[in-house]
Amino acid sequence: MNDVDGIDPSVPPSGPGCVECEEAGGWWFHLRRCAQCGHIGCCDDSPAKHATAHYRATGHPVIRSFEPGEGWFWNYATEELYASGPDLAPPAGHPADQPVPGPAGRVPADWARTLR
Repeated sequence: MNDVDGIDPSVPPSGPGCVECEEAGGWWFHLRRCAQCGHIGCCDDSPAKHATAHYRATGHPVIRSFEPGEGWFWNYATEELYASGPDLAPPAGHPADQPVPGPAGRVPADWARTLR
């Protein structure tokens, strides 16, 4: 996994939440980090699926969970899951006090109905 194209361990994450959801006032279920450019996007269980959209727009194939305590990677190009991989620039996850789903104040009361 350490020699997979699409991973730059020196690039920090773009911020504590999904870039596009933050700009649009949206919300997310879980967060994913692009291992190449650090873009933080929301997972495919989230309404907007911005992490997958980022892969489709950029071709950056590898994401890592941006949930505290999770270190798994996913390669969109090969559809492979890796239990671990190289250390990426900190932080490894969103702030521990950030709720899931999040962010606080923007999650609808019926959020669980959106899960597939």
